[in-house]
Amino acid sequence: MAPLILASKSSIRAELLTRSQVPFEIIPAAVDEEAIKQALVAEDANPRDIADALAEAKARKIASKHPDRLVLGCDQVLSLKGQLLSKPATPDDAFEQLRALSGQRHDLLSAAVIYEDAKPVWRHVGHVRLFMRTPSEEYLSDYVARNWDSIRHAVGSYKLEEEGPRLFTRIEGDHFNVLGLPLLELLSYLTLRGTLPA
Repeated sequence: MAPLILASKSSIRAELLTRSQVPFEIIPAAVDEEAIKQALVAEDANPRDIADALAEAKARKIASKHPDRLVLGCDQVLSLKGQLLSKPATPDDAFEQLRALSGQRHDLLSAAVIYEDAKPVWRHVGHVRLFMRTPSEEYLSDYVARNWDSIRHAVGSYKLEEEGPRLFTRIEGDHFNVLGLPLLELLSYLTLRGTLPA
């Protein structure tokens, strides 16, 4: 039995763990992310705390059924001038998100929380600043058409592991956080606690 449960159906998070030789199994957590997010926004919570709360909700949900296991919950929040962007609902929505991000700096907060014995034992929120160029509307339209099947699963309507780098002039922060997982910090924790060999 793998020591770690990933409470996420994100293929890129699973790929990052697999490449890092972390034994795990996937049990996605069904939580109402939008309800949690809206409740926290109504309380004027900052984007970092929202990302952390969403990650914890996922870890807690699965840990309640598997208290004897390590459970990793993750979430990512995109903040543009304090406003949160979600995954696009339609290609038009993706185009409008990208148009709003054009020429602007935005922030990605990638949160991870680990539960053990049904309580949180580790958490980290990685922060990345991204500076988007000002692409033509024609390019944005073509970009969405080419990439819709993939970017509809991504906050901000782009993926840096695919064509996304063409949208940016500068990125400040850890690349793994852009992909949705504070991987280096997670690996350090798992190594220090003896889950992974040193």
